[in-house]
Amino acid sequence: MSEAGDPLDPARDRIVLAALPNVPFDGWSWRCLRAAAKAEGLDETMAERVFPHGPVDAVVHFAALADRRLAEEAKAADLAAMRFTQRIAWLVRRRLEAWSDHREAVRRAIGLLALPGRAAAAARSTWRTADAIWYAAGDSSTDFSFYTRRVTLGAVYAATLLCWLDDKSESSTVTWEFLDRRLAGVGQIGKLRAKATERLKRAPNPLRDLAKLRAGSRGQARRKRSQA
Repeated sequence: MSEAGDPLDPARDRIVLAALPNVPFDGWSWRCLRAAAKAEGLDETMAERVFPHGPVDAVVHFAALADRRLAEEAKAADLAAMRFTQRIAWLVRRRLEAWSDHREAVRRAIGLLALPGRAAAAARSTWRTADAIWYAAGDSSTDFSFYTRRVTLGAVYAATLLCWLDDKSESSTVTWEFLDRRLAGVGQIGKLRAKATERLKRAPNPLRDLAKLRAGSRGQARRKRSQA
């Protein structure tokens, strides 16, 4: 599975993109990947060389390619004019809409990652997508919220993706309404958590008060010793 800036990524991109139209018929398979490499004028063995762990590598790379394209699109968009939740909604929507012509290939990719033994690869892909969306939205957190935000968004994204795959409504309106509801719920949870944290800070804390008393007692004792 490739790392950012890997020199083999251009070849991986070409093979994955060439494979997409045939995935609905051949699945994410060696046959499909070899045919895609050949269609791109590459040696058929290039598929094995760039995806050593098999078709699951191609699926993970497909997700990474989609994340990179979203990041590039976000740079050209005026996200700064939007509220944070609007940015997230826009990014999730564009992450899916960009591949509307290959919805069946996306469905097949999810099916492959859902097989036994693929949970770690699926989790990494979901995390990377959530991280890409938060980063593109302008998130600069470095505390514990960095992780909680990505875990939460990962769950929202996964649920929205499944809704989108089965959405037959015009322009996927059902999916975008679903996304808005989920994001509104997440925002409400965040507000409630912030309020609860603030109340806890103001609430009496016996241990904290006891620590203050002890600190005060030690200070008085030191002053008495210095005066003796």
